[in-house]
Amino acid sequence: MYNWETRLTKVDNNRVVRPLEWGIEFTREWPCRNGFMSPVTASECEHYLREYNQRAVANSDEFFSYKKPIDFRLERREIQVFSTREVPEPKLEEKVRGTYGEFLRFTSPARTPYPENNLANARWFPAKQGKSAIVLIPQWNSDALSHNALCPTLNRLGISVLRLSMPYHDIRRPAEIQRADYAVSANIGRTLDATRQGVLDAIRKRHTYGAMDNIILDVSMGEHFMGDEFPLAKAEPLKIKVHGTCNIIKVDVIKDSKVIYSTTPNKPATEFDYTDKDSVAGRHYYYVRVQQENQALAWSSPMFINYK
Repeated sequence: MYNWETRLTKVDNNRVVRPLEWGIEFTREWPCRNGFMSPVTASECEHYLREYNQRAVANSDEFFSYKKPIDFRLERREIQVFSTREVPEPKLEEKVRGTYGEFLRFTSPARTPYPENNLANARWFPAKQGKSAIVLIPQWNSDALSHNALCPTLNRLGISVLRLSMPYHDIRRPAEIQRADYAVSANIGRTLDATRQGVLDAIRKRHTYGAMDNIILDVSMGEHFMGDEFPLAKAEPLKIKVHGTCNIIKVDVIKDSKVIYSTTPNKPATEFDYTDKDSVAGRHYYYVRVQQENQALAWSSPMFINYK
């Protein structure tokens, strides 16, 4: 792993060494503000960010709050590489030339000084069959093709994929940079701002789950997916499918932060239905947690159900 990562550091020759900047200006529109000041000295800037960080951690729901975008749309356009290399690879550029794809676009809830970055982008890979869907988020400094090869494999399993472009990546990258330097850089405020923006953009496409391994997790209820909010007269079966990389030792169904059902499959794949017989009127949320024997975990996005 060390040798592999070392080789990767030598692939590109267009890396830019940037000076340390506090980036206080990027905090101006953040939640959890206690007024706004323009620190002058390095000591004042550090104190300002430390204090802001403490408020953000203590009030994380507010820090990651947002106004829901209303301009969701699908656009069909020619596929581009958006290479991060100084000299783009000709074979890769030729491979996608003249091909087209569908992309979900909407205005990001977190605004930055860069118009290109403020328009969220996600390529849509629909499955021919199946109702499951996930959001795929590639690694830092990825081009527009990174991880795309995984999408047809998931499609064959009946899983549609929305491949999200992270802030300052591919089509969201400002013209002044060749790499995704503004996503993670020596500018502390801008890096924190990009992280918050990435979280909010992913939340807006919340039909997804998190995993520490290549675990496939599918959670649905009727025609609804994980991440949906919907009304019900009474509880319907929660359908859960898990494909792990080794034996799955535990699957928990969690309602309003409490485990209401657990099973111990002790095999690499499991599938079952669960119906909450104790559903009561009001708003409740459910999610699923998976644990493998290698201690890798997976969590579904919650479903928010309003029982009448």
